[in-house]
Amino acid sequence: MEIWVMPVIVCISALLLDHLLGEPRNWHPLVGFGNLAVRVERCLNRQPGRSGKSVLAGAFGLLVVCGPFFALALLAEVWLTGWWLLIIQALVLWFALSLRGLAEHGRAVAEPLARGDLDEARRKVGFIVSRDATALDEQGVAAAASESMLENGADAVFASLFWFLLAGLPGVILHRLVNTLDAMWGYRNARFLYFGRCAARLDDAMNWIPARLTALTYALVGRTRLALRCWREQARSWDSPNAGPVMASGAGALAVTLGGPAPYASGVKQRPVLGNGPAPQAATVDNAIRLVQRGVVLWLVVLVVAAVFYSLSGGQ
Repeated sequence: MEIWVMPVIVCISALLLDHLLGEPRNWHPLVGFGNLAVRVERCLNRQPGRSGKSVLAGAFGLLVVCGPFFALALLAEVWLTGWWLLIIQALVLWFALSLRGLAEHGRAVAEPLARGDLDEARRKVGFIVSRDATALDEQGVAAAASESMLENGADAVFASLFWFLLAGLPGVILHRLVNTLDAMWGYRNARFLYFGRCAARLDDAMNWIPARLTALTYALVGRTRLALRCWREQARSWDSPNAGPVMASGAGALAVTLGGPAPYASGVKQRPVLGNGPAPQAATVDNAIRLVQRGVVLWLVVLVVAAVFYSLSGGQ
């Protein structure tokens, strides 16, 4: 099988598995990895207030939990060939992707919100965001869910595709594991401020290019001019260097206003306003889901066209 065919088949196969089966309900590899990360953190993070030692402990923990899986991925790329390699790559990329799961979580919020069941919508949005869902009104619930769709579309969909296309199994596995560690260890609190710093910085580095490709994707499949203007003018005001472009472009692509004050257990966090347009509502969540889905279709079209062009040019 020619080398240009493999990435196309793998990406289409993984997305097809995700569409048909969704996330594995039992024995998801990331659940087991998360349990391992919890045990390693409890063992190594004994002095969270000691900045130097905690940073070193976190770096060592990162190597301990990610190193063996990264090494196995490298060996698989070397030892496996042909259809065996394709099957393993498709399965791993399926585990890393979460396009159908993203849509299911979003619709679980949008549907009760659309029929006026605010309590149920709050309960469902509490599963996907860290803010205090009980303090959210209808617009707050819609904003929280829409923002989650846009940001997780970047992390759980486009970044996984990017790292597979760039670096195969080692790339997609390392990205997904580091992204999971950032979600577990990346909190800016007394326990994880130093211990999780290496995981957070590596996650920022690995997501820098995918985040901007995602922002460009949202712009191309949405309200292009508005999205590009919001990205240019608003992204730098966001506290995350990668979420800023994604969220600003996504809000502009949807032609709505996101960001603003958000309630957390520690109090209300004043966030910059993103986008331009009316306040979000239940339909905004559905629109954000469709924006991510159209973006995936665009990536597949570009990938297929590039592969065909490469083939017709004789691989030169």
